[in-house]
Amino acid sequence: MSEKEKSQNQEEEQNQAPIPSENKEDQETTESPNSEAEQSMIDESEKKPVDNNNEQLNTEGSIDEEEEAEENSEVKENKDEDSSHQDELDDAIAEDSEDEDSHERHGIEMKDYHSMNMQELVKELSKLIKDEKVHHIREHVQEIKTEFDAKFEEEMEQKKEEFLEEGGNIIDFHYSTPLKKEFNSVYFDYKEKRNNYYQQLKKNLQKNLEDRLAIIEELKGMIGAGADMNANFNQFKELQERWKKAGPVPRESYKDIWRTYHHHVEHFYDFLHLDREFRDMDFKHNLEQKLKMIARAEELAEEKDINRAFRELQMLHKMWKEDVGPVAKEYREDIWEKFSDATKKIHENRQDHFAELDKEKEKNLEVKKDIIEQIKVIADDEITSHNQAQQRIKLVEELREKFFKAGKVPRNVNEETWQSFKQTVRTFNRKKNAFYKNLKKEQYNNLQKKLELIEIAEANKDNEDFKITTPVMKKVQSEWKKIGHVPRKDSDKIWKRFKAACNHYFDRLHSVRNEENKEENEAFDKKKELLDAVRDLELSGDPKEDIKIIKAKISEWKEVGRVPYNRRYIEGKFNKVLDKLFEQVDIGRKEAEMMKYENRVQALDEADDDRKIEKEENFLRKKISDTKAEINQLENNLQFFSNVDETNPMVREVLKNIERHKVQLETWKAKLKKVRSL
Repeated sequence: MSEKEKSQNQEEEQNQAPIPSENKEDQETTESPNSEAEQSMIDESEKKPVDNNNEQLNTEGSIDEEEEAEENSEVKENKDEDSSHQDELDDAIAEDSEDEDSHERHGIEMKDYHSMNMQELVKELSKLIKDEKVHHIREHVQEIKTEFDAKFEEEMEQKKEEFLEEGGNIIDFHYSTPLKKEFNSVYFDYKEKRNNYYQQLKKNLQKNLEDRLAIIEELKGMIGAGADMNANFNQFKELQERWKKAGPVPRESYKDIWRTYHHHVEHFYDFLHLDREFRDMDFKHNLEQKLKMIARAEELAEEKDINRAFRELQMLHKMWKEDVGPVAKEYREDIWEKFSDATKKIHENRQDHFAELDKEKEKNLEVKKDIIEQIKVIADDEITSHNQAQQRIKLVEELREKFFKAGKVPRNVNEETWQSFKQTVRTFNRKKNAFYKNLKKEQYNNLQKKLELIEIAEANKDNEDFKITTPVMKKVQSEWKKIGHVPRKDSDKIWKRFKAACNHYFDRLHSVRNEENKEENEAFDKKKELLDAVRDLELSGDPKEDIKIIKAKISEWKEVGRVPYNRRYIEGKFNKVLDKLFEQVDIGRKEAEMMKYENRVQALDEADDDRKIEKEENFLRKKISDTKAEINQLENNLQFFSNVDETNPMVREVLKNIERHKVQLETWKAKLKKVRSL
């Protein structure tokens, strides 16, 4: 090596400085694979060139100190922003580095787990564990578990409120469901598979790290070696192939190991005395590949599918680091800047995309606030009935479903919104529980009242005195209907007891009445035959004899007895036939009416029902009162005709009407006297 080349090599080595680790924790936990001097050299190689533009402008006096400070501040902010973009990308690549088929993980759809109920979440978790690789579903499982735990906690708090409302002690409260147990079982399977995978992965990653560190040591040993240049270059290519196949390393070691490797690769190109033809050909090939990557990155900056663009950008950066070697020194900074600019553009697109998502989340927040307010209105209103309570429970459940289907809200207000929702629902549940607690007291009182009625019904179900017992049993049934609900667990049981007692009594009553009805039906058939005979009766023309015949038929009719209640219409038919017979004989209207009334009196007497007799007596009194009033009115009307002769047709009609009413009055009085004799 010439003295000039040695001098250049020494100068460039002095410009190297340590590569800073990504964070303090990495520095403390990851042992550096290089000596302090080597690490210093690697770190220095990562420094950006000094920008001398400001110094040049100052010598020309075109920027004063304040403007310079402002510009320097802006430059610093831009650099910090660029660094933030790159750090985010590097972190994503480092995470993917542990997973050689990470593209499969990105291909799994992240569903809207927030809108799913607990049953659906368990189903989704089971499906993911069954269909996907365990290391690809970590984010999905975390999201599902967060949503399931939140919904179960809400349900558990509601049950706790009900438990305490019923007088339970918080120490004794425990709540679980078959669904919760199923979720725990599925999640346990996931953790077991995940732990087994990562235990094996840890071993593999550590072995790969050791292999890569060994390759770096071999690479370091080649620098400055005096072997044949072509042999060294072939050996270097062999090391590169081994490096590509070495497999993933732990993510915390990823950045440092790649920076170290790239430093020594560039060091090999720059400082090893290689045949320039081999080196330039390789530089040219690498430059072509990296320019293609830059072009693709610039295309991705216009891609509409933001997530797809970011994932492909990750692949480009990984290829930039892992698959393509260095380029000539004069191009390194320039192509990296172009690649970084495209990366920044994609990152900005991604940030804009997230900003749009945040706007959607703001809309979701407004929807959820409105839902919370609607539940609050329901919770503030008093519950007055079971039906009303059930309607509101259904409405709150519908609003609850809408809340979860409304989508996610901005992260900074997520917890606040969730707590507000839970508190509002809890307020409603407390009011609902208080209502049902009071309702249970009322239902218990109703239960006691119905049990008392059951005792009365059971005590009288075998009573033989039907006239006294039947009104009692009917009253018991009427009172039962007036009493409200009883506890559901007792409802069927007490109803069956009450129904059995009532049915037992009324079955006996109907059995007796059916026997009586048999006689009444026979009486009806006889009266029907007698009615036909009376209808065909031909009188002799002798009034006295004819009246005897009619009275005999009436007596015969009375002796037949009572007919069924629903066939009493035959009595009216018989009276009409009698009216026609009375028209043929010389008998007063009063006498005829009294003869027919004998049937009515007999029926009242046989019924042996004081209420019916009293009712008939009240009816007759009213008729007497109405008839007297009518007579008084007619007599008052006559005063208007005081100067008119009695032969006047109108006067004669009034007098005739008065006489007719007086006959009716006497008839009503006679009937009343007859009824009173019973």
